[in-house]
Amino acid sequence: MTEQINFEKLSLPIPEEVKTFSYEKQQEVFEYLSEMTIEQKKTYEIAVNHLATSFNIHRSNGFINWKKNKK
Repeated sequence: MTEQINFEKLSLPIPEEVKTFSYEKQQEVFEYLSEMTIEQKKTYEIAVNHLATSFNIHRSNGFINWKKNKK
């Protein structure tokens, strides 16, 4: 069994693809989503809903910028 993060705590839509990521990548996504402002969460929800399976959180501008600023 692979360890997974409990994304349900965030009350945000989570693409199925994220659940296939390694534990470390899931942790990173969880941290990113947890730190979002309300406005960023609304934008994220729209992107996930409109782009559906085309949405890739690791390629999103928000995630890329967050990761750069985190270092």
